[in-house]
Amino acid sequence: MRGLGELNELYEEIILDHYRNPRNNEELDNPDAEIEANNPFCGDEVKIQINFQNGRVDEIGVTGRGCAISQSSASLMSELAEGQTRPELSHATDLVRRMMRDESLTEEEHDVIGDIEALRGVRKYPVRIKCALLSWAALQDVLESYEKQLSAGA
Repeated sequence: MRGLGELNELYEEIILDHYRNPRNNEELDNPDAEIEANNPFCGDEVKIQINFQNGRVDEIGVTGRGCAISQSSASLMSELAEGQTRPELSHATDLVRRMMRDESLTEEEHDVIGDIEALRGVRKYPVRIKCALLSWAALQDVLESYEKQLSAGA
């Protein structure tokens, strides 16, 4: 079993890796859904674009700028989103929010969020929690917007 120090180092490595090498960091040509969000208090910005196929995320593009926490969180979110359904993503968003509020998660719920667990340490810095949750709030907003778009077209 890893010591607490080793675990913190692993989490820091995950965050830095996603900040330095963001995943899905390209804009999509013709997205099914997109949203831009920002945190006016610190200047973090994120743009999420999604293409769906057969009810699942087929492509996701996440661009933006800001601190290492916000940008790595967006990258982690984009990795998790690939191949997921809208309900699965809404569930994952809820789990991340619960984790950031220091609510306990089951082992199965920890499995759902995977490497996103690396953001857990952000809770020690309440002012940075909004940085970590910016992309997740934007994801929830874009999913709800897309759902309304589908309902209006049905």
